[in-house]
Amino acid sequence: MRPVTTEKEEKTAAPAGSGRRALAGRLSWGLADQAASSVSNFAVGVYVARSLGVTAFGVFSLAWVTYGVVLNVSRGVATDPLVVRFSGVPEASWRAAVARSSGAALAVGVTVGAVCLAAGLALGGPVGSAFACLGVVLPALLLQDAWRFAFFAAGDGRKAFVNDVVWGVALVPAMVVAARAGSVAAFVLAWGASAAVAAAYGRVQSGIVPRPSRARGWLREQRDLGSRYLVENVSLSGAGQLRAYGLGALAGVGAVGAVRGAELLLGPFLAVLMGLSLVTVAEAARVLRRAPDRLGRFCLLLGGGQAVAALLWGAALLLVPDRAGGLVLGDVWGTASALIVPATLGVAGAGLGTGAAAGLRALGAARRSLRAQLFASACYAAGGLGGAAAAGAVGSAWGVAAATLASSTVWWVQLRSALREHHQNPNREVRTP
Repeated sequence: MRPVTTEKEEKTAAPAGSGRRALAGRLSWGLADQAASSVSNFAVGVYVARSLGVTAFGVFSLAWVTYGVVLNVSRGVATDPLVVRFSGVPEASWRAAVARSSGAALAVGVTVGAVCLAAGLALGGPVGSAFACLGVVLPALLLQDAWRFAFFAAGDGRKAFVNDVVWGVALVPAMVVAARAGSVAAFVLAWGASAAVAAAYGRVQSGIVPRPSRARGWLREQRDLGSRYLVENVSLSGAGQLRAYGLGALAGVGAVGAVRGAELLLGPFLAVLMGLSLVTVAEAARVLRRAPDRLGRFCLLLGGGQAVAALLWGAALLLVPDRAGGLVLGDVWGTASALIVPATLGVAGAGLGTGAAAGLRALGAARRSLRAQLFASACYAAGGLGGAAAAGAVGSAWGVAAATLASSTVWWVQLRSALREHHQNPNREVRTP
């Protein structure tokens, strides 16, 4: 059964002051977790870029982008519904849901991992070996992400933070070993092996055993949200993958490495955007239950704050001397630094839109969020590929910036309509015809 908050429970909620302190605590752990995730992602990208050069880094980036697609598949069917419907529920309900949702994530990893392994072996060469290794480590990568979602749904972001720290610590010796091998495949395996350490530790932290055998039941119970979130998430990451493959075909693999290098420079904010639902959807769901009239303000502060922070970070990057940038990214810095301005505008636009996206997820307005995401993904792919055809990596970056700024408007229009519908009928999830 789906958890429902009753009117009586709302009236006996904690006082406003303690509620604000609890919210601040959960958000603080969320920020700490995202900082740990950002540092790990940035370190991996920098280490690979400096060790392998721009072309091999482009190959690694193709594997990374593919992982992003699969991660969003897992989130759409397994963990996004968990956060929306099992945030702040009794522990017994949470534990039962986590066992099934983490099992579903593991099942996705095994299934898609087998496909990647087979495709990689068929392709051969550096790209094929990278994809084959990605297939091997996908189950661990997705299970580790599932534990993070589970901990934030329980309001215990500290455990998610510790888990990401464990992953970061395990990355250090793994990257050193990979550097000695000197291949893209070695770095992919090292990245995934360290994730497996964190995934195993997540099992210890939670005391829950993932149940892949119950994945089918979970998918069936959550299909009303999961099917739409799956399409929504895959359209997002699929557009990114299409842009990366298209950019490689139009401008060369080096251009893919340049774009990935610019993303690394904005890594703290991109990591927050990728993992935003870990914190904000759960908190937006709590705001909706306790004070529905404050949800719009919460989402505006969330999106606006991220957009401003991204602009400030981008401005700081423009002041970095070339010598310092070369020390961080090596040969990748020269091409990546030319993309700082459009990449910053793109992240700022995406950050503004994620505030509205969190509100739509909390409202259960899956159809509205799907419409907005499909529009945003189409704009992203069109802008990225059109720009690449016109002016290579630089043109692709400007095309994506224009697309994200335009699509953020659509997100907010959809949230405004969903809030109006919720106020008219507050006892049901928002559903649109």
